[in-house]
Amino acid sequence: MKIHENSTTNDGSIAVIGGTGRQGRAVVSALLARDVQVRALVRDPSSPRAQHLAQVGPEVVTADLNDAASLEEALRGATAVFAMTTFAGPGGTRGETEHGVAIGDAAVRAGIGSLVYSSVGGAERGTGIPHFESKRRVEEHFEELGLHTTFIRPAFFMDNFASFSQPAMEGDTLVVRLPLPGGVPLQMISTRDIGRVAAAALLEPASIPGGALEIAGDELTGEEVAAAFAEARGIPARYEPVPVGTLTDEDQKMMFTWFAQLPAYRADMSLTRKLVPELHDLRSWIKEQSR
Repeated sequence: MKIHENSTTNDGSIAVIGGTGRQGRAVVSALLARDVQVRALVRDPSSPRAQHLAQVGPEVVTADLNDAASLEEALRGATAVFAMTTFAGPGGTRGETEHGVAIGDAAVRAGIGSLVYSSVGGAERGTGIPHFESKRRVEEHFEELGLHTTFIRPAFFMDNFASFSQPAMEGDTLVVRLPLPGGVPLQMISTRDIGRVAAAALLEPASIPGGALEIAGDELTGEEVAAAFAEARGIPARYEPVPVGTLTDEDQKMMFTWFAQLPAYRADMSLTRKLVPELHDLRSWIKEQSR
């Protein structure tokens, strides 16, 4: 187990910012599976997640996105960086953009050769959705810095069906509910596969022509999502659309409204599958979660 307060060793490792988060863990796992040295950056190395991560194999290094010096020091010596930002913190979307700017600036100061940033599908298309726009501001800052950056832009997370969009059992039937009209297809991808695409982009930047790729592993209507659950779990399931107006979060309301205005996500699923041949569709993801 290797946990350090900081790291300045020129060890040729790849730095993963947010190593204890869902995407960060997926990237760490994908890189370790390819026998790559990994430096996982975490805010609190004493946390249970960081302790568990250290046992998996990467070097775990302290870095705070609100502390430019610690971030630069933690990145120094790495050959490449994976980064993602979130609007879920106390700073909201403004804080997300500020953190992205800090990452880019620290990467330049640390002499990082290349960076892969996990953004969101549609970020570059002016959706007006607050957390899409905040990620786009981060992308623009990286471009302004001249930092060699590859943008991967995931569609809707399949993992949402294990959290806020989790289906509910009602009697003997599983009910899937989304604020999305029936018959409207939604592209989606598993977090694990985001990690594997990111690993490919970090190790083989030329595998993503143009330096940006919108990624997804499946495209299903709400009814087809319910059918996937029914098939994977062997139980009856149905879909019930929920009116978008019932959402209280304006960001989520704008996002689901955008989903219904086709085409919304525009992933290149062919290239995504080329990068990750074992790419999950929703049925295989559900079966994996049930193990």
